[in-house]
Amino acid sequence: MKRNKILLLCSFVAMLSSCNNKKLTEVVEVPLPTAEEKMTIGHPEDVKAEEGTFKMLALPYQYDELAPSIDAGTMEIHYSKHYLTYTNNLNKVVAATEFEKLPIEEILSKLDMSNADLRNNAGGFYNHNIFWESMAPKAGGIPKDTLAIAINRAFGSFENFKVAFQEAASKQFGSGWAWLVTDKAGKLQITSTPNQDNPLMPGMPVKGFPILALDVWEHAYYLNYQYKRKNYIDAFFNVINWKKVGERYEDAMRRKY
Repeated sequence: MKRNKILLLCSFVAMLSSCNNKKLTEVVEVPLPTAEEKMTIGHPEDVKAEEGTFKMLALPYQYDELAPSIDAGTMEIHYSKHYLTYTNNLNKVVAATEFEKLPIEEILSKLDMSNADLRNNAGGFYNHNIFWESMAPKAGGIPKDTLAIAINRAFGSFENFKVAFQEAASKQFGSGWAWLVTDKAGKLQITSTPNQDNPLMPGMPVKGFPILALDVWEHAYYLNYQYKRKNYIDAFFNVINWKKVGERYEDAMRRKY
């Protein structure tokens, strides 16, 4: 009788354990939505600015094509919200003014730096144009041809350039940009600017024609990298469109900037 009770108790414990395991398994197997499923990513071609003089640069890739270096969510917010706003605001600021029919680079070079609305929005529009074109899917690597020679001449080697550019981007306090520019003597220089300033504007410590731009505002990287700006800067080198940067360098040399 005692043995039967023991056997019955053991059977009950085994059954209870089996039920608990079954319940646990059922809970674990319930699929949870992934981050991608929670966020619906749109298409850059669907973003339209209001009517005005300046048009948004058509993004030459989809939002997710720079991942994992720059994630799709960041790209969508950056392009469809921040960049769109700068474009719309710039068109409002220049409407019915002397700037309405001027090229953006001429506006920047002639800028009255006390005109905060024009300074911020013209800079935000132009800077992002250079930034979008500075990147491409399956890019990275090293520059070639004339640009490679110019970088080696100016910095000693590509690795020296990379270290100097990363340092300029890392040390830019707060929001701003890191740049590779060609100055009036045709020499490549690295610089950084705060907020939406750029090297075309009056009074910049390094003046020149921008050929490469890195946005170090927090909205450019915080979703994916949080406070780790250095990791974002390192990842940027995986998507640099050296072909386009080289074309801008050739253009700068023709301009004799």
